Amino acid sequence: MSTTIDARGLSCPQPVLMTMDEIKKRTENEIIVVVDSEASKENVSRAAASQGCGVRKITQDGDEYRITIVRD
Repeated sequence: MSTTIDARGLSCPQPVLMTMDEIKKRTENEIIVVVDSEASKENVSRAAASQGCGVRKITQDGDEYRITIVRD
């Protein structure tokens, strides 16, 4: 199962903080984060890696990025 975080329209650091909160909950092995800026995409990916999580894939649809994070 996965959890989806919709962080579209939010500026950093809010998407990172939302992602970190979900990682700390440890309820799901997969977290999908949807953001709408290149900076948020990079910051969320780095934050996940700093917590020992891997970024499985990043897909882009127009201005939106869908980041799939998995716990290792």
